[in-house]
Amino acid sequence: MDIANGSKQAQPLSAGLYTELQKDILSGDLPDGSKLTEQAVCKRYNVSRTPVREALRQLEADGLIENIPNRGAYVTGLSKRDISDLFDLRALFEVQAVEWAIKRMGSEDFDRLSESMEFMEFYTLKEDTAKVLSFNSLFHSIIYGGTGNRKLRRSLEVYQTYLKYSAPHRSYSESDLKTLLEEHRAIFEAFESRNTAAGRKAMEHHMEQSKLRRMVDFF
Repeated sequence: MDIANGSKQAQPLSAGLYTELQKDILSGDLPDGSKLTEQAVCKRYNVSRTPVREALRQLEADGLIENIPNRGAYVTGLSKRDISDLFDLRALFEVQAVEWAIKRMGSEDFDRLSESMEFMEFYTLKEDTAKVLSFNSLFHSIIYGGTGNRKLRRSLEVYQTYLKYSAPHRSYSESDLKTLLEEHRAIFEAFESRNTAAGRKAMEHHMEQSKLRRMVDFF
């Protein structure tokens, strides 16, 4: 399958192009087996060849494309098994992150975590799914920062990106939003009490439920 059809807004930097290609591969807009020629990528994303080469090198390092000798670069994407494994890896890292963050997080980050929790509560009452999910991501990002561990933070951000764009879009009922809120409230209360055991337990439960909610969309 060729990808030259269609065009997107200009994205002159390789980092921006890499992000666009990554999203399109993970979401399936560029399906498995799509051939990625430099010419086709330049046309689709309205860029020159220089950022294309760098973006393709990054995607190959990520395992999202494969360069086949004498044939070119092809999209490999992620399988259902890959997605399931990513959820499990993310869960391990999230549990460690919440333990470290409870021990290490300063007052400024805790205030931000509290504020994000308040916004989640507000938008849950409004049944504004987009806002709830946005503050959901922020809540986790604040925890990542609170660990004081840049490598762990980066790994979790990558897992979040992959899982965000690879899972099919789904709708959330009022009950779903309330359940999501309660899971985050349990995590937040562990921060309030500085209880690492409770934090680990709450995050483990949240990750288990997150996987169940999202993996059902693949079947």
